[in-house]
Amino acid sequence: MLLAGDIGGTKTTLGVFTPEDGPFSPLAESTCQSGDYPGLEVMAADFLKKTGLKVNTGSFGIAGPVVDGRTVPSNLPWLVDQEALAAALNLSTVRIFNDLEAIAQGVLHLRDTDIHTLNVGSAKPEGTLAVVAPGTGLGEAYMTWDSERYRIHPSEGGHSDFSPSTPTQIELLAYLSKSHGHVSCEMVCSGTGIPNIYSFLMDRGEMEVPAWLSEELTEASDPTPIIINAALNPEIKCTICTETLETFISILGAEAGNLALTVMATGGVYLGGGIPPRILTALQSGSFMEAFVRKGRMTGIMKGIPVHVIMNPKTALIGAAITGLERMGEKPNNSDDEPDWLRFSH
Repeated sequence: MLLAGDIGGTKTTLGVFTPEDGPFSPLAESTCQSGDYPGLEVMAADFLKKTGLKVNTGSFGIAGPVVDGRTVPSNLPWLVDQEALAAALNLSTVRIFNDLEAIAQGVLHLRDTDIHTLNVGSAKPEGTLAVVAPGTGLGEAYMTWDSERYRIHPSEGGHSDFSPSTPTQIELLAYLSKSHGHVSCEMVCSGTGIPNIYSFLMDRGEMEVPAWLSEELTEASDPTPIIINAALNPEIKCTICTETLETFISILGAEAGNLALTVMATGGVYLGGGIPPRILTALQSGSFMEAFVRKGRMTGIMKGIPVHVIMNPKTALIGAAITGLERMGEKPNNSDDEPDWLRFSH
């Protein structure tokens, strides 16, 4: 049996899988708050104890840069070492890798019902694919065709420089530079970035902050859901929250377009992470695609790139499970004998 996990800065989902049942049908599954545990070893051990299942290998997608089998997750005070993790859980093998690698692996197996298309475009067969995933942080990856299958390339592009594309965003960059020095894309294009945009607009002093909003934000441990909910609620007129979300969407569109242009993602761009499905109606309003295609002489090319929102919240877990199951040696050499879950949708 395989223990697979999607380890994020806010929450972690673990599951137990077998080659026979595949990555879509875990024998056991659980989601918990990452910050409630001192490390992945304790969390995984607690999960396995509750399930009573005996696993012998592990596969974990983790939100952070993985180098030589070790990582300090970007938004968690953990150190994860795959050899130490294997020893702690008494597993024969463990592999840890960037969570965007897990999402990208999952994307290759998505069904039509797992995505919502923002721009149909014209996908090129075997064209490069890109993934941009705003959640607690901002993850990015891309996949290239090697004549037989897609190869996944994780990155830490979310920590590259924020490049403003409007006068308001230029002010935002200057505002954050004063307190942070380096301003990354993640700092304005993620769950942790939305409060930064809100703070900028509030300190700008051009919009009223309702008393009820100020009170809720003061009491909240995480202001992001409050800001998003207020922006999306048609019964509440909260200009500062609406403007915060619109700014976020414009930045996300521009950054997704940057990645698409950088890797020439003619096969399509996929928006992953927890935020895009939550704000789907706002993404459809037009400002996302306006920012996505606004690339000067390249605008015509950008309009032809398909853009999809990943609606299946378990995509990263599915990808982590697929990666682990394939490494268990269960993939037959004869593709005609492959189980359905191993057949790529591209």
